[in-house]
Amino acid sequence: MTEPELAALLKNLHTTTMGEERIRRNAAPDEDDVIAWCKERITAPDAVIKRRGKNFYITSCGCTLTVNAGSYTVITAHKTGGVR
Repeated sequence: MTEPELAALLKNLHTTTMGEERIRRNAAPDEDDVIAWCKERITAPDAVIKRRGKNFYITSCGCTLTVNAGSYTVITAHKTGGVR
């Protein structure tokens, strides 16, 4: 992912009410601001960002985020192991 693409991703990142509930339930139960939590994972040094079809998959800090590549909507997050 290029710097402009990453900047656009971070600037436009958002989620729905249902997405926020899924992120909390699956990966970030104690977070008040799930978008800030997601941005921290996306910008972490260990973040790996891959695009497959219509989604970005970001693996970082022991979780995987699924983000729609067209709308920058965080669909869900899941723990994958490692440090949170």
